[in-house]
Amino acid sequence: LAILTALPAALSAGDDALPLPRFVSLKASDVNMRTGPGTRYPIDWIYQRRGLPVEITAEFDNWRRVRDSQGVVGWIHGSLLSGRRTALVAQSERIFRRAPNSGAPAAFRAAPGVVMEIISCDGVWCHVARRKTKAWTRQDGLWGVYPGERIK
Repeated sequence: LAILTALPAALSAGDDALPLPRFVSLKASDVNMRTGPGTRYPIDWIYQRRGLPVEITAEFDNWRRVRDSQGVVGWIHGSLLSGRRTALVAQSERIFRRAPNSGAPAAFRAAPGVVMEIISCDGVWCHVARRKTKAWTRQDGLWGVYPGERIK
């Protein structure tokens, strides 16, 4: 009973004093998502995509409750998560431009599900990198960055 009453307090208090919720990415290419915060809980999902963005919604000890772009929720050990920011093309195919302007020439196109590294966001446009190519896209339609969020 004492554990059950302590759990909600531990979930709401950020163990590492970082804000909740927040986006991070998967550090490894094989990451187990569990049904609870510990190895005694069963594995519910296995991610095999390094750099995939996930949203941390709660913390308990070294474990993070995360949500992925499909809405799947579970627990991942904090050592398997990175503060490196990435974003996923969330909706339809997107055009990535050479400058933060709708009229700028296209640098490349990306289909839904493609992961980009975030360089910066100004609240409207994000500067991203895919492999060695850098380009700009509007922040809306990316999963892994909050609406209006600024990233430096």
